[in-house]
Formats: sequence, structure tokens, C-alpha cells
Amino acid sequence: MQENFENLSSAQRVVYVKAVDVAALPQDVQDSAEGRSHLYAVHDDNGEQLALVADRRMAFVLARQNDCAPVPVH
Repeated sequence: MQENFENLSSAQRVVYVKAVDVAALPQDVQDSAEGRSHLYAVHDDNGEQLALVADRRMAFVLARQNDCAPVPVH
């Protein structure tokens, strides 16, 4: 989907993973969601969205691959 980890400084190593309702996303993202009702967003500590992926496990793997510590948001 989307990734933007390159601007993450070394001081910003914790990222937050949360479920996002597909219906609340822009139409072009809804169209590419392939029938999913939820996607998972990865955010930095300032709330900037770094990635939007298909499932929770993928969000955690992506964060770890970018040397970040993912924390779930409920």
C-alpha cells in the first residue's frame, strides 16, 4: 500500500499500529483495498502516517524491518 519510513530519525524509533476503517479512507485507497473492511496504519510519535498495509502482522513486520518498535493502539 504506502510506506514512508525514510524520514524517520533515529530518535523516533517507536511507531504505533492501529486499525483503520476502509470506509473512512479516500476513494482511491478504498478501491485498492480489495474488499477489506480494515487496513492497518503505522504512525510515528507525531501522528504522521508512515505506512498503510493490508494486515496487522504485516504492519508489525514492516516496522521491525525499518528498525522500529511497533506498539499497538486500541
